[in-house]
Amino acid sequence: MPTNPWRHLDVGMWLDFGDAPHRAPGDFSAAFAEMARLEAGAVANADEGRQVGHYWLRTPGIAPEGYGEEIVRIREVCRELAAAIHREGALRTVLVLGIGGSALGPQLVADALGEPDDRMAIRFLDNTDPDGMARTLGSLDLRETLVLCISKSGGTPETRNALIETKAAFERAELPFAPQAIAITGEGSQLWNDAADWRARVPMWDWIGGRTSVTSAVGLLPAFLQGIDVDGLLEGAAALDALTRIPDAEANPAARLAWAWYALSGGGRNTRAMVMLPYRDRLVLLSKYLQQLVMESVGKRLDRDGKEVHVGLTVYGNKGSTDQHAYVQQLRDGPDDHFVTFIQVLDDGWYGACDVEPGIDAGDTLQGLYLGTRRALREAGHPSITLTLHTLDAYRLGAVIALYERAVGLFAELVNVNAYHQPGVEAGKKAAAAVLTLKPKLLAALAEGPGTATELTARAGAEGESALTAAHNLLWRLAVNERGVAVTPGETAEKDIFSSRG
Repeated sequence: MPTNPWRHLDVGMWLDFGDAPHRAPGDFSAAFAEMARLEAGAVANADEGRQVGHYWLRTPGIAPEGYGEEIVRIREVCRELAAAIHREGALRTVLVLGIGGSALGPQLVADALGEPDDRMAIRFLDNTDPDGMARTLGSLDLRETLVLCISKSGGTPETRNALIETKAAFERAELPFAPQAIAITGEGSQLWNDAADWRARVPMWDWIGGRTSVTSAVGLLPAFLQGIDVDGLLEGAAALDALTRIPDAEANPAARLAWAWYALSGGGRNTRAMVMLPYRDRLVLLSKYLQQLVMESVGKRLDRDGKEVHVGLTVYGNKGSTDQHAYVQQLRDGPDDHFVTFIQVLDDGWYGACDVEPGIDAGDTLQGLYLGTRRALREAGHPSITLTLHTLDAYRLGAVIALYERAVGLFAELVNVNAYHQPGVEAGKKAAAAVLTLKPKLLAALAEGPGTATELTARAGAEGESALTAAHNLLWRLAVNERGVAVTPGETAEKDIFSSRG
């Protein structure tokens, strides 16, 4: 990989690979051809028979016939909805119900670009944790809250649960829910049908995957409502998309990045994890966003030929200089199982700059900590990449999102996996559904008399260690919450006795 950095001063971004292995870019001709094929409308997710068109969202003119006009129309629907709500002035907070890509992208944009004087504040319910939902809902004035429910299928359990809990909160407050609710979902989904009397429904196309949905209505409507520069976000993403179409591996920033990942991770064998260290508080959620984008896309058991490969690229991180006081000690002196991606922003942003030492301000200290950490890692033989942004604004954030989306696609081609399906996620959902069906069977078994988890599991007709583990956990939670179950702890977990609570 060449040591010279990739730079584009008009975009205000450059990549420095100086501390990464020095190798020439690999052969990207097949990967470039596959990306071109996808952008032309080829089916990308064979499991579901659908295309993947997040690139069209930023440049509608390249979309297959008919798609471009619809993309522009939905963008304007989002803009006009937000403008109407702003004009009315009664609603001051947006509560987004969503999970995974339906929350991570909007959360990143909201946190990275939000300001205290935004048009609307924004909050999220992105889990099915009862305590978390109660805490968030309890902090809101529901009279001033717009609810935005996002689920492509309309049946995502976590989002469905958040919706039920939110409706119940409105009912307890004796407030009508429908006039303050908008759905973003697939046309014809259960949520689409249930939202027929809501303030609005915005369609979500099946060719948009959750982890690449931030420049669709999923991310645009929350951003418009918050008052973020949506046009700048889309323009930045479009500018980077154009640069990542260049069929020259050295001139293409996404190809350079994908090749670095390939070289540093042992050809996708995950011999090193990628640690994201953005030296800007506004980018603290970037590592969470990239965990889904990267790991859900390339963490695969089988390659395209059906061969068992178990490839992937682990992503974790927080922010600098916080990590100077957390896990940089291990990054420097621990095992050689990682590489770091530093992100620095040259523009400090406006603040009441003052010297913290003679001639030194807080921004100098922050940059010094980045450069010092990079040097310390280099001296210990640990590689790193640095992404530098001139400024952190909507345009550059859009560019960062587009850069990593394309790098993921190219990396997947290098390791010969499909970046646009997620069979492991579906397997987890099916396993969770099976656990939920166990609960009524256990309660029926309890009605026959007390027993250990082993005995009750057998009475419920379930078999296997996983069923026993699930039963023990379910029974204990029901007992702690006094939900019809009592427990007499035994000397060991196997001897706990469960009974019906009168």
